[in-house]
Amino acid sequence: MDMAEVIAAGRPKEFAFSDKEFEYLSALIRERAGIVFTPSKRDLVYARLARRLRALRLTSFAQYCDILQDSGPAGEAEIAMAINALTTNFTKFFREPHHFDFLRREMVPLMFDRARNPSKRVRIWSAGCSTGQEPYTIAVSLREAVPDIDSWDCKILATDIDDNALAKADAGTYPEDHLSGLSPEQRRTFMQADPARAGNLMFRPEVRRMITTRKLNLMGAWPMKGPFQVIFCRNVVIYFDRTTQSRLFGQMERLLSPEGVLIIGHSESMRGGDTSLVLRGQTIYGRPVPGGAR
Repeated sequence: MDMAEVIAAGRPKEFAFSDKEFEYLSALIRERAGIVFTPSKRDLVYARLARRLRALRLTSFAQYCDILQDSGPAGEAEIAMAINALTTNFTKFFREPHHFDFLRREMVPLMFDRARNPSKRVRIWSAGCSTGQEPYTIAVSLREAVPDIDSWDCKILATDIDDNALAKADAGTYPEDHLSGLSPEQRRTFMQADPARAGNLMFRPEVRRMITTRKLNLMGAWPMKGPFQVIFCRNVVIYFDRTTQSRLFGQMERLLSPEGVLIIGHSESMRGGDTSLVLRGQTIYGRPVPGGAR
């Protein structure tokens, strides 16, 4: 929870919130989005969904659950809003920087070598991209490492379940005080003033063209076929149970190119997963090399 939610958790509740309503909401979000809310997260669920009750001018969680149970478009739309409200979107540029060091040091020579990759096709997936800092960090890293990148067919797919976060990623514009992680030189090279938003910088068109944003619920069907040379799925499956984590990692492995890698968050683990991937770096996994060497 953020600080406002922590403070709110200690106050008398504005809305009655019964065990039955918490259990219903937890089961619904788990079924639709795979996110597990244990009883210890009850205050977080209350604080974030109370905002929806206020926006809808409701007086109780019972009324809110009635809306979610509506089988029509209104119910489906509010379920999407509830998922958006409950999705954690903390992110920053160059978060866990060793991953981007590995991308430049190990993967760029593989992906951008004309002999190894005569098709000049490079595909990277940022799964759970949130408000876009991760895919833009990938784009900046590649543009710094590959001077002729615009002559390559290089695309970054950025997906998320949260419509609001995805809209921010698609816009590629950020307040200047949200740009920590980017150096002054990177800001000058890859960003420009946003004429529509004072105090914001936006990524230049050549950077934004590298990124395609799409809404995707990892619990649903995946329309993309791959292969991807790199999949970033960091700090996403931590909210899922072990069975779901294992299944998702297995699906991602099947979308990797032979030399591809899956990069996960520092709080996540592949142990016990339905995958043959082996450790290639700190929370970086790839297929075993013939002969047993990594």
